[in-house]
Amino acid sequence: MDLGLKGRVAIIGGGSKGLGRACADSLAQEGANLVICSRNAEELDQAAGEISQAFGVEVLAVPGDLSQLPDIQRLVKRTVEHFGRLEILVNNSGGPPAGRAADTTEEVWRQSIDMALMFFIRMSQEAVPHMKENGWGRIVNILASSVYQPIDNLVTSGVTRMGAVAFAKSLADEVGMDNILVNNVAPGYLLTDRMMHIFETRSKDTGSNVEELLQAHSSTIPVGRLGRPEELGDLVTFLSSEKNSYTTGATILVDGGVVRSVM
Repeated sequence: MDLGLKGRVAIIGGGSKGLGRACADSLAQEGANLVICSRNAEELDQAAGEISQAFGVEVLAVPGDLSQLPDIQRLVKRTVEHFGRLEILVNNSGGPPAGRAADTTEEVWRQSIDMALMFFIRMSQEAVPHMKENGWGRIVNILASSVYQPIDNLVTSGVTRMGAVAFAKSLADEVGMDNILVNNVAPGYLLTDRMMHIFETRSKDTGSNVEELLQAHSSTIPVGRLGRPEELGDLVTFLSSEKNSYTTGATILVDGGVVRSVM
């Protein structure tokens, strides 16, 4: 299936590793040119070189802190200056700090709102004018399954990302007539390096084998395993493509069936 992505220009937040890198690889495989951004310039340059060599597309690396509006503005400006347009935005950022509802401090709440709510708002507001100018655009927000089901000690994730869902729904309503579609994906447990680090830390704390912990957790997932990052990346790529011409304002779980909610 030709997704109509060859030559399109996409910004991917956190594109040097993890879920962002999986999205970058999938989009590049379909022929999209990329702009990837993260804080670590060395990792970013390495990822850009690897993606470009593997898929034969142009990849621009722009280091920056995407919780800061000036860095977001610089990222979008560099993209448009370099490629002449911006058509696809994959909003991906690190998770907010851990915390419980009863005692999370105001400082942590403010930090979380910047990281996991204002990030999506700022990125989208900077990108939409360029998409309107092109007469075509796709925005995909990478959230978390906490928008459907609370995760222990991660109240900040659930609250801020529910705000991102509401923002995306409103934005989708406003820009649909401009041929701009806005969607969210909500990953569950996917086997990224960060997730492996969590299980390795848990192994040290409990004395259990990492493989045993993975198997025990996998048994709670209806499909019987943790997800692969590329499974999320391929969904993001479809939502970013011409083949997605009618889905907008949606939030799609990618969790192997863990969340049992019917809504």
